[in-house]
Amino acid sequence: MRAVVQRVASASVSVDGNVISSISRGLMVLVGIGTDDTLADVETLTNKILNIRVFDANGTMWKSNVKDIAGEVLCVSQFTLMANTTKGNKPDFHRAMSSNASRELYATFLKKMRCLYVPDRIQDGQFGAMMNVSLTNEGPVTLTLDTRKFEYISVSGKSSENGNKEARNQTANVASSRSTSGVNPGPTDSEVDSL
Repeated sequence: MRAVVQRVASASVSVDGNVISSISRGLMVLVGIGTDDTLADVETLTNKILNIRVFDANGTMWKSNVKDIAGEVLCVSQFTLMANTTKGNKPDFHRAMSSNASRELYATFLKKMRCLYVPDRIQDGQFGAMMNVSLTNEGPVTLTLDTRKFEYISVSGKSSENGNKEARNQTANVASSRSTSGVNPGPTDSEVDSL
């Protein structure tokens, strides 16, 4: 499952010109469900959304989650988050779960969100409808969450499990091979003043 999470001052969803859901301060969450997503993905994503610290507290940034501030959450199902755009210019949605199956898993996702928090503070759009989403992003703060981030990486045509291990190893190798001598620190203050 994938989610785009935005910290908002307010957000709303309209269908056919009528506002069907709205929230004040909290999180606007767009949710994409993949063909192989399961209840484990629902568990992971709901916990992350409700516990990620994107709000300030007592002048300290990144200190509070949405529950800490008694905020609201507006969720909108969005299959386009599962698009593959690596070939050509037309998005490929084959990674998105079919409509009937995703409707059921999305309903489970909403139920879990409401079980883990105050039910009336979890709002949603209208599944499968053409929606207009309006929001005021606070910050702006926008994060992407993915319960399967390594599984979408294809490395040398190997299976996803081998690809996962190799992708992690490549990331570790790149990070460890960087040295401070190869980093450009940028101009000094005197160089900037002389510009």
